[in-house]
Amino acid sequence: MSHVRNLFHNGVSDVRPAPSIPVPVVPASEFGDGIRIAAKDQATAFNRPAGIPLIRPEFAVEQANIRPEHRLVYYTDPHSPAADRFRYLRMRLREPWSAGKLKKLLITSPLPKDGKSTIILNLATALSERGQRSVLLIEADLHKSCLSERLGLKIGVGLSECLHDGLDPLSAIRRVDPFGWHVLAAGEPPTNPTELLQTPAAATVFARVSSYFDWVLVDSPPAIALTDAISLQQHVDASLLVVRAGSTPREAIDEARGLLGATHIIGVVLNGVDPRKHLYSRYGSYEPT
Repeated sequence: MSHVRNLFHNGVSDVRPAPSIPVPVVPASEFGDGIRIAAKDQATAFNRPAGIPLIRPEFAVEQANIRPEHRLVYYTDPHSPAADRFRYLRMRLREPWSAGKLKKLLITSPLPKDGKSTIILNLATALSERGQRSVLLIEADLHKSCLSERLGLKIGVGLSECLHDGLDPLSAIRRVDPFGWHVLAAGEPPTNPTELLQTPAAATVFARVSSYFDWVLVDSPPAIALTDAISLQQHVDASLLVVRAGSTPREAIDEARGLLGATHIIGVVLNGVDPRKHLYSRYGSYEPT
């Protein structure tokens, strides 16, 4: 039994879909309650009078290039057990969201290649609920950004220019079709990514975009390798930790917990589980490979 699976024996759902498909698991009881309320969304920072409705600007629209290797199961195979796991994750996140405790969510992992990019793309699609909710994905991994490239989006200005040059982030946001959610891409690779995320401009960017969206998902570099996740977590309400079954060492998970703070982690996502070892594999229409 892997180190990762041992971690989830106490009070955490253990339902698993197809190989290499992410398995959302929320909450992780041994991680604490995982909810804190970050700084209040600063709609007043834009001098908007009370009672005046917020009008979302018209964002540029770009078409994503969806390929099978992207594993965007929530969109490509919505009736699969894997897609259902993201519905479950959405359901568990909806309660704190409805209570006003959760809006800005950091998605990170202890180590590279734990699968957080797959998780965040599927989660953004699930949370948008076919356009019923407005979702912004911020590509905050300025070291090795890959989400825009993965979707075949054009490389243009993004978070890097917002932090370095003071660009209005609303002017850099694009709506990604056919998903319907929005993205603030990383932008051109900066020479000092870690330092940029530690500047006061980061707080300004998060305050500027937050009031325009129901959900803000932040793609962060791995927590152990860099301090970026720690810098970013001060701008969000909670963190979601992605680990890969049979790969992420228990020691790395413990270290990530220590860096992020156990009470800041709302839950975990156990990724890459073989369903042939579990009873759940007998359900659904998919064929394990």
